[in-house]
Amino acid sequence: MTRVAGYAAEVTVSDGQRFATLGRVVVRNRRLVLLWLRRQALRLANSHGLPLAPEPVRLPTADVRPVRFHGSDAPEELRRWATHSARQDDAIRALEAGFPALFTVLDPAVGLSLTLAGWRGSPADR
Repeated sequence: MTRVAGYAAEVTVSDGQRFATLGRVVVRNRRLVLLWLRRQALRLANSHGLPLAPEPVRLPTADVRPVRFHGSDAPEELRRWATHSARQDDAIRALEAGFPALFTVLDPAVGLSLTLAGWRGSPADR
């Protein structure tokens, strides 16, 4: 039996035809995955990618590349997901149960979708 070593998270963007990874991380537990995903959501929502204040927990990877949103709905949805305790509880329970934690926002003005994803395993396991 192969033991899964840690968790992975990734932020991706797609226009329906092309797909790009903005950044990813591999960490030792689900709480760090959620911390990284929340940080990326807030970073992308607040000023479209400007740096945030340092976190008390140092993560082993850099922040994702910024995205320019053309409407206010996507940043507001990202901010709401990152700051709403029930949504965070749902995400940690999904990870705890072995399911991926996924959240996607749309920027219909330009047809982009941005997805935050976290799962048990490595990036190759997605």
